[in-house]
Amino acid sequence: MATHECDICIIGGGISAALLAQKLAELRPGVSIIVVEAGARLFDFENRTARRQRMLEYGENAWPGDAIADQSADGIISRTMAVGGSAMHWGGVTNRFSAEDLRLKSQYGVAVDWPLEWDDLEAHYCEAERRIGVGGDPSPLPADRMSQPYPMPPMPLSWNLLQLKAWAERSGIPFWGTPQAKNTIPYDGRAVCQRCNTCEICPTGARYSPDFTFKQLLAAKKIALHDNVLVRRLIPSDTGGRSPRIVAAQAVHRERPEQAVEYRARTFVLASGYAWSPHLLLLSSSARFPNGLANQSGLVGRYMTGHSFISAQIELDAEIYPGMNEQHSLISRQFFRCPTDQPYVRHDFRIWESAAGRQPRLRTDEGKLLMGDALLADWRTRTRRGAARVRMYSDVHPDESSMLTLSPAQKNRFGDPLPKITHVLDAATRARAAATETHIRALFARLAQHSNGRVMSVTKGEYLDHPAGGCRMGTDPATSVCDSFGRTHDHANLFVVGSPTLPTGGCTNGTLTFAALTLRSAPAIARA
Repeated sequence: MATHECDICIIGGGISAALLAQKLAELRPGVSIIVVEAGARLFDFENRTARRQRMLEYGENAWPGDAIADQSADGIISRTMAVGGSAMHWGGVTNRFSAEDLRLKSQYGVAVDWPLEWDDLEAHYCEAERRIGVGGDPSPLPADRMSQPYPMPPMPLSWNLLQLKAWAERSGIPFWGTPQAKNTIPYDGRAVCQRCNTCEICPTGARYSPDFTFKQLLAAKKIALHDNVLVRRLIPSDTGGRSPRIVAAQAVHRERPEQAVEYRARTFVLASGYAWSPHLLLLSSSARFPNGLANQSGLVGRYMTGHSFISAQIELDAEIYPGMNEQHSLISRQFFRCPTDQPYVRHDFRIWESAAGRQPRLRTDEGKLLMGDALLADWRTRTRRGAARVRMYSDVHPDESSMLTLSPAQKNRFGDPLPKITHVLDAATRARAAATETHIRALFARLAQHSNGRVMSVTKGEYLDHPAGGCRMGTDPATSVCDSFGRTHDHANLFVVGSPTLPTGGCTNGTLTFAALTLRSAPAIARA
């Protein structure tokens, strides 16, 4: 067996792991850190322009090798397992939650309050924005006040978004550009965004991805990175009663499966995301801990959360030219706050340009072949009016039975049961679902009242986006898995960071919140 020793062992190699390792190296110079990731390191920036081109020309996967064939789960929305995680090909949207997310119970009588104060989290939002590199317009709403400005200017609005902004604001709702982790000036050694419209594989490095942080840390010899190593079990000390320290992580090298690997550390950190962090705790069951580790509350893998969404396509009289940085969008945070004397509904409000029904085509609806001038005439006819894609993430809350469990039917090649995730909303969320949908549809209609608008279609999401939970934080060990810094209640040297710790999923993109919470945990981990 190969044995590796270090001060801090971080299990998982995504954005939370990258930012945590970076900050720990600053807080404790000389500390030994090993990051262990089941997937491969895709440090091939020089190949991304070519892979982008093949994606555009042939529809090929732009990220070959970023998943593990036998390491999947029922109920997940991304199979990415690689150094950098899903943030290797995220859209770069960096919305913040709002103060209301932290006091849902005390302010609205729903769900639970988070065990931290907004000013504390807001300071770490600023830190995350600085480390990642975020540009954006400050919100015009006083409740969204930032203690520090964004480190970069906002991404310029395209012609299309300027037309859509003017149209949407005729409804009386303010809109502005969505904050983005894409360079609008040279930043952290990375280039300026060229708005080439393929954010899922950025060929210039302008959109932040964790591989840049990992490469900096490796070049400075601040960390060791062990990729292609799957951690299968955590081992508690024989002493310590019901709350022992964790003494080892047992793993296997995926390319050398006959070779067992063991990590011994003073502190262990799970940074494996909402699925694989609680999964590892449940896998680490034994006769002494039959329900897994950190699970005296019985809540590991419970309260799996995220947010629902409803989308619409709205046609309008507007001069729109599809394809102009169409991944950028408008946002309004006006509905992040809900009057306490009205029915509870909270959501974001996003608008993109849409090319729906407006791309060039070779045949008419009747099947007639289009060539030359006929093709151009048909295309011009169908683009005389513009279209907007409008979407709202709504705040929904998990039931305790919203669970990640170990599948009795699916196992990886090493015989480990894989996760199975089943989302269940709590009774209060289900009771207000119809009223929430009516409210959102009314806002679609409100937009369509202007510029001869017409709601062409409305689609309800069939999953929860930006999933989180499974190791919810709290002050009471009976009702939570870890404290607000991610330290598990049952094991003093075991932490969980990022998305699994969220009690609720908010009503906007979660990545910046996952990062901010992770950075907030770093000093506690450094002291452990």
